Amino acid sequence: MTVQLRVYVPPHPLIKHWLAVARDVATPSVLFRSAMVELGRWLTYEAAREWLPTLETTVQSPLDTTAATFIDPQVPVAVVPILRAGLGLLEGAQTLLPLASIYHLGLVRNEETLQPSCYLNKLPEKFDPQTRVLITDPMLATGGSMMAALSELTQRGVDPAFIRIVCVVAAPPALQKLSVAYPSLNIYTATIDETVNEQGFIVPGLGDAGDRTFGT
Repeated sequence: MTVQLRVYVPPHPLIKHWLAVARDVATPSVLFRSAMVELGRWLTYEAAREWLPTLETTVQSPLDTTAATFIDPQVPVAVVPILRAGLGLLEGAQTLLPLASIYHLGLVRNEETLQPSCYLNKLPEKFDPQTRVLITDPMLATGGSMMAALSELTQRGVDPAFIRIVCVVAAPPALQKLSVAYPSLNIYTATIDETVNEQGFIVPGLGDAGDRTFGT
């Protein structure tokens, strides 16, 4: 059976609402940050479906013994925000994954070549091979930064099939690149836009999500 990249665009009204808030150029930074938090929360909720490992057991209710399902605490879960902009989605993700370890990865894109370079890497030398990893990055435009992040993770033992990417806007160049290199990936995004301009920005997109999140 051929493995193929899966991209999910959840048709949830709250996701659509906060995407509209984030898109609006008139949205002030404080409200843009709120939109990122909410998008991080609801997209992570969708990404966690059939991804988090569970344990089947029984519990004693006030009236009888009954079957019960718990999240398996023995299987590690990690969230990797791509700095800076990925921090905007992190807070929402953490509300749903409070026990997850957070590993920061700082990538900056050269404005002329559009190639990423790493300025901060807090990943461990080796991950448990069963680790579930959620990557947060608002924009999947050319795919360069995400490819660099995935290279770092897979070199450290992470199975791409256990990775979930949460972004706000994705574009075809990134999706095409990722589908060739990591076909077992699952991506959760609020929308897919058609175009990336010469400066590497998604159109209509959100603009610079990092600048808008932090008011810089």
